[in-house]
Amino acid sequence: MPSRLWTDKRKLVWLLSLLLLSAFFLISWSSYRVAHNSLREQIETNTLPLTSDNIYSEIQQDLLRPIFISSLMSHDTFVRDWAMTDEQNPAPMIRYLKEIQDRFGTITSFYVSDKTRRYYHSTGLLKTISQRDPADAWYFRVRDLTPGEEYEINIDTDTADRTKTNVFVNYRVYDFDKGLIGVTGVGLGVDKVKQLIEKYQQRYNRTVYFVDSNGKVTLHGSQFHGAADLHDDPALSPLATRILTSPSSSFQYERNGRDVYLNSRLVPEFKWYLMVEQTEHESESTLQTTLLGNLLVSALVTLAILVVANLTLGRYQRRLEQMASTDKLTGTLSRQVFQVTFDHALSQAQRQQQVTSILLMDIDHFKQINDKFGHEVGDMVLRRVAQEIRSTLRASDILCRWGGEEFIAVLVDCDGLACASIGNKIREAVAAMSFEVNGASVGVTLSAGAAEYHDNEASLVINRADKALYRAKAEGRNRVVLST
Repeated sequence: MPSRLWTDKRKLVWLLSLLLLSAFFLISWSSYRVAHNSLREQIETNTLPLTSDNIYSEIQQDLLRPIFISSLMSHDTFVRDWAMTDEQNPAPMIRYLKEIQDRFGTITSFYVSDKTRRYYHSTGLLKTISQRDPADAWYFRVRDLTPGEEYEINIDTDTADRTKTNVFVNYRVYDFDKGLIGVTGVGLGVDKVKQLIEKYQQRYNRTVYFVDSNGKVTLHGSQFHGAADLHDDPALSPLATRILTSPSSSFQYERNGRDVYLNSRLVPEFKWYLMVEQTEHESESTLQTTLLGNLLVSALVTLAILVVANLTLGRYQRRLEQMASTDKLTGTLSRQVFQVTFDHALSQAQRQQQVTSILLMDIDHFKQINDKFGHEVGDMVLRRVAQEIRSTLRASDILCRWGGEEFIAVLVDCDGLACASIGNKIREAVAAMSFEVNGASVGVTLSAGAAEYHDNEASLVINRADKALYRAKAEGRNRVVLST
């Protein structure tokens, strides 16, 4: 074993060394390339698209979460069942919306019934929406979405608080026959989204903003100085149609006498375009580009190292865990892991409302076997007894070597009487065994204590089984006693 460990360790060291050398080479090569490439080529083909990809990846984490939450709500069986029972009691729905808002940290959560037009909010029943109210136009717009469009994202004032503007995800809710029964969703504060944009801008030193499919600028940070609509921007209006008809594209235009590089990318979940801009002035220094390249390479190398280290060390970890959790002599669970296994079995049995019992077993006069025939024979007896116990227990039962010659079994879905019955089967099977040692026949018997688990007595049930075992010993051994 030590030789193998040393060989594996050397392999790991050599592999990690090779990866590090490769990383240094790639970093040096990247720095060399940056030094010899022009700034324009770097921006157009590397820096800006890469930054857009990074920002897009962060958007997947930061901004798409409300869509996921709204989708869960719209497909929640509770929401549909409640809505289909004629909304008899608003309290469960209001409580559900409050829990969604608290659990996921959204600004608001809501449900609007298509049948009653009631607007349910996490704070209560707010109103009954109407086609005559311009503030309710969003609902009828979502209600009439074309087939295949299940949700809409819009920026609007909060119905519960008209002083706040939120980004709403409005998701259609269907009954079990695919009929529309309402609209549900959550809101994300515009200020919070703008903070995310500011974070992107500060981190990447780029101008970041969003435009909808019509070219209207929906959200932007403090660095944005363009028009509210691409078509109204003198610099961008010639490119507006090309931007809005391509899911991903790169452009170059001039603003205030300076070259601006633009990368646009459609975020399909929002149906908005992510716009990332960089001016030539902001990237005159190649240091940032070099740093970005170095960080990317370092990240890749680090990832590779972690994967290799995890694969190698994981194998040893699994081996050590197996050694720690299994009794080497009998192949049963060791006492070190019994408590975790026992707690898990109890938790699962309680969820399924099953009775659990404990069977504590001890080989009678085992010390005499060791003293008379030696420890090798004693070990053989332990192995054979363990095999006999395992063959009698069910596959779902848990067997652990509790001490020198003691075993403990956890029997799920088994009451005390059934546990004692199984214990007697084990006792009879062990008593029927015979060992030949130096031409002499050696018999073995087993005593056991059984106890049925009651609520909140995880430690007491083992004590009761131990006392029952003590009684079995005191009453003459080779018997099973059930704790009462």
